[in-house]
Amino acid sequence: MLFEYNFRNYNFRLLIEIFFLNIIGFLILRSASNMDAALLNKQVMGIVVGFVLAISLSLVDYHKLANLSSLIYIGCVVILAAVLLIGKLVGGATRWIELPGIGAIQPSEFVKIGLIIFFSWYFNKYQDRLNQPVILGISLVLFSIPVILILAEPSLSTSIIIVLIFLSMIFLAGLSYKWIGGGLAVLIPIGALFVYLLQYEMIPFLKGYQANRILAFVFPSNPKYQDGNMQQDNSLIAIGSGQLTGKGLNNTTIASVKNGNFLSQEQTDFIFAVIGEELGFRGVMIVLILYVIIIFEIIRLAAKAKDLTGRLICTGMAALIAFQSFINIMVATKMMPNTGQPLPFISAGISSLLSIYIGIGLVLNVGLQRKTVH
Repeated sequence: MLFEYNFRNYNFRLLIEIFFLNIIGFLILRSASNMDAALLNKQVMGIVVGFVLAISLSLVDYHKLANLSSLIYIGCVVILAAVLLIGKLVGGATRWIELPGIGAIQPSEFVKIGLIIFFSWYFNKYQDRLNQPVILGISLVLFSIPVILILAEPSLSTSIIIVLIFLSMIFLAGLSYKWIGGGLAVLIPIGALFVYLLQYEMIPFLKGYQANRILAFVFPSNPKYQDGNMQQDNSLIAIGSGQLTGKGLNNTTIASVKNGNFLSQEQTDFIFAVIGEELGFRGVMIVLILYVIIIFEIIRLAAKAKDLTGRLICTGMAALIAFQSFINIMVATKMMPNTGQPLPFISAGISSLLSIYIGIGLVLNVGLQRKTVH
């Protein structure tokens, strides 16, 4: 198959743009972790292995993986069930599995990619009948099973990301506007009812701390939920204090929100606050521009894909990077409720890093097999 690829279409720009984000991420992690050698070595290893995975998978025909979609889907469900049965409990959540010689991995991060592959195949196979109630209903059932398992860990933020990826893919696959309009007509009143029931702890799939975070965002002036805003308030202080140029990497000033230990999860969920504080507005804009360029690059490859499967793989990955980045930044800037989600290519976390690189490898292969323009 290699000799059939047109390597003039290989998107080296995408890899270079991601590498720049990795460099920024490493420098910020170095500061946020106070030069924790173990963490930094692990991150460098993740970047190296991620690049190798991406380049290797970019040479594997994505149709071969799509043909294994049923097995990939079953594997996703099995590994999520295994997390609940034998997973590692950390901070009140069971999201990790300990693997000998590797350490703890977070399967839900890899499930995101698995579901992108599966639904790319499913929507391509049934594209002519997608709007039939039976086909649409089956897709919703197949989608709901892994989401319910992830909610049980619990991981509300990961579930939200997967929902947004699924909606992006099914829209591109040709979902009728009648279904979209009907869905909105149902979801809007359900959303209002959700907030009402949340106040009385009547949402069964949400833990108490998750409910408090949402209520703290909806009712910010209510003293009952004020503690839920503390982390995000400190994040805003950190970002604002960076002003135009920032306080500098590895700064030791006592006025630093990071150095004063006013932030938790500054290496993962709130790393954007460290970027704002240490690199300032300039650094924040560089990071945002890189994300926009990367997402645009993937969407451009989707437009040139030779079939719907390829377009959906690229769409799923663009949605994953866009929404995950968006949610991380929105949480750090207090524009949505506090929910943990790593910043792609920057936050510490091998599972997130490797899973997205796997997806990037698939995107690069789609780019190698562009539709022929006559």
